[in-house]
Amino acid sequence: MTTWFVTRHAGAKQWAQSKGVNVDRLVDHLVMDEVQSGDQVLGSLPVNLVAELNKKGARYFHLTLIVSEDLRGQEISAELMQQLGAKLEEFFVTKIEG
Repeated sequence: MTTWFVTRHAGAKQWAQSKGVNVDRLVDHLVMDEVQSGDQVLGSLPVNLVAELNKKGARYFHLTLIVSEDLRGQEISAELMQQLGAKLEEFFVTKIEG
């Protein structure tokens, strides 16, 4: 089993480290073919990719935080992420065909 953390943000990387999140692969971009059943993927991925991960048998943990409009598009520090209540929450997504 591999634990992936998908982020390009330095603050998120520092936040995860400060929380003791154990990561095997830290990547800016996830290559779906490299993810195996039983892997854990952490990050802020689009719902269609989460559904694909779940279909493969991987678990997905979303990096959740509420960001005000004035902070959007800015780099957020690990400290500010903590203040904003950042957390990892597991989601399971299934695509409905048809």
